[in-house]
Amino acid sequence: MGKILRKEFFESKNTVKIARNLIGKFLARRLRGKNKAYMITEAEAYDGFKDEASHAHCGRTKRNEIMFGHAGCWYVYFTYGMHWMLNIVTGPEDYPAAILIRGIQSASRQINGPAKLTKALKINKYLNGKPADKKSGLWIEDRGINLKPRSVKSMPRVGVSYAEPVWSNKKYRFLI
Repeated sequence: MGKILRKEFFESKNTVKIARNLIGKFLARRLRGKNKAYMITEAEAYDGFKDEASHAHCGRTKRNEIMFGHAGCWYVYFTYGMHWMLNIVTGPEDYPAAILIRGIQSASRQINGPAKLTKALKINKYLNGKPADKKSGLWIEDRGINLKPRSVKSMPRVGVSYAEPVWSNKKYRFLI
């Protein structure tokens, strides 16, 4: 068990830096009375109104309203009529930013892909807007893993070709 990352960790306005710093942290989940933790191996930043790949680019909607709220809360949305996506809200209130958790790994299992991740950890709309803490059953821990800067790659985000090239080519995706 490590130090639980609190709201203060996620309040910085530098969402891209937070996304990079989540690599090597642990996504912890309580299911059926048992806690399990998985190292975060892949994450993508979505940063503010100008980011054309962000749900918030066109303003506040019922779907993205959580992105405008408190840092350190979960933003869970449904996509393609079949998949839940897990994001952690970052930045100051009313500044819409979040980080999509795309991949995790335990000693015995690697899960690549945000839909596979939410399915495996039984994550759905009931976590939307909840704080990332033990009470919600889903939180992030720092277990003291120090990754060498060159071991974390930055790449363009996945599935955002609809955005202008300046945004779809931004290296806001981080992975081991």
